Amino acid sequence: MKKCVFLLFAAFALSSCNNDDLQNSSVESEMVQTDPLSARQINEKINETTKTKGRFSWNESSSHFLWSGIFQGNKIASIGFGNSKDDFDRSKSSDSEALQTEILEVIQKYEGKKDRVLLSSDEYLNQIDVYIEKQETVIALRKLKSIRYFEPADYRYFENENKLTGAVAKSSSSSGCGLESTALSSVDYTTVSPNAKAPWSFAKHNITSAWNYSTGAGITIGLIDSGVSFNQGLLSGSFNNGLSSGRTISKNGVYVDSVWPWSSGYDGADDKCGHGTSMASAMAAPRNNLGQPVGVAYNANLVSYRAASNVVLDGYHEQEGVKLAFTALGNNTAVKIISMSMGHIFSVGKIEDGVKYAYSKGKLIFCAGGTSTSFTTFVGVIFPAWMPETQAITGVKENTSNQKCDVCHSGAEIDFTYQMERASGNNIPVLSYYNSQTDYVGGSSVATASTAGIAALVWSKNPSWTRDQVLNKMRQSSTYYPTKNSDFGYGNINVLQAVQ
Repeated sequence: MKKCVFLLFAAFALSSCNNDDLQNSSVESEMVQTDPLSARQINEKINETTKTKGRFSWNESSSHFLWSGIFQGNKIASIGFGNSKDDFDRSKSSDSEALQTEILEVIQKYEGKKDRVLLSSDEYLNQIDVYIEKQETVIALRKLKSIRYFEPADYRYFENENKLTGAVAKSSSSSGCGLESTALSSVDYTTVSPNAKAPWSFAKHNITSAWNYSTGAGITIGLIDSGVSFNQGLLSGSFNNGLSSGRTISKNGVYVDSVWPWSSGYDGADDKCGHGTSMASAMAAPRNNLGQPVGVAYNANLVSYRAASNVVLDGYHEQEGVKLAFTALGNNTAVKIISMSMGHIFSVGKIEDGVKYAYSKGKLIFCAGGTSTSFTTFVGVIFPAWMPETQAITGVKENTSNQKCDVCHSGAEIDFTYQMERASGNNIPVLSYYNSQTDYVGGSSVATASTAGIAALVWSKNPSWTRDQVLNKMRQSSTYYPTKNSDFGYGNINVLQAVQ
């Protein structure tokens, strides 16, 4: 049984430092050190900083530490540039090409070469990935006023932690993956017409009653995850089964399945993990006549992106894929809502840019607050859920709004909660990876997907509303409105109230 997904070691918030912060750093006085730090030393420093300060930032680290992370991560760096900390949109930056050229010229000068410098230049963002071998290059670049953030692009914290400590960072249990199926207990659902299983949580949030006013019709949700299974017919050719009609599902892939950053070629839109399929089911599975679970917004359209292999965004292609998915969904005028139940233990500049880009296009973005297992030592809201541009969601126990699920995170950045854990330990019934099979899914992941579905119901009822109007209605229909709870935001949403 998939009891919980979106499992990370730790969760905490950080933000990219601005240009003034960089100018105030002491890079000019730094001495070049011959040897890079080992992965063990880097991880130990990250963990120590997290314990003492509550967060870790590459931008607040020394040039030697930053260079060490780049060196230990295939010598690839990610650089965000611009005339200010908010100058991320290439189309709105009058001199983005000049700033990029300046950065590349510095790299060429200190690396002593003109070729094999630029790995990629983002089409929509002021962001590039570059090859860097020398510490002198890092020190020189950090003197530029145009650098918004400067990070290793392929330093694998979780993979290194696994190697160094034996923690299960890449197993199926911690990555949120699993293709198993589980028969549903009859107490965990009610049968609704024409013959669909409505999860127990729907009654707790008045979702089935809300369907008398809205079913999500006309609203398109974007899902950034591990893809959606081609083997699950109700999320493929039978997306319009039963009482679900007139809608579309689009599956896309922007993930490169390779350990090498310079590899190219997306591996398709099909889910090879199972996590994305569960999320798609929770938010938009059809109100079917096959005796299978139904999603919250059963008449909403769905655009899915396979952006990573699992929920732990630990490598170059995972982070690049998520960035590409955010910009693509930001540019898709049909998409109003974006849901992502993946993350990292500290911020990733290019993903932060992608989130800001999508937000600037009017998208309502929901991100999982974080889910952890017993080996987690740090608890808090994870990236990018802590960003002000996102709505952070966590899961709570049945009949509560302030008792987090056994593996869920909480904190000041949480905006809404969703009931997803029963006293029995069972979570939310969803479609499984394969036809005619079911499963349970939990954690902040399913809470996030379900809340995105709720937003679709509200927006469908009020199609002329703006993102802020939809959010305000959701807040006004929640447990703690008008004053947020310190750890659980506005709490549970009464969906019937939200669509009336």
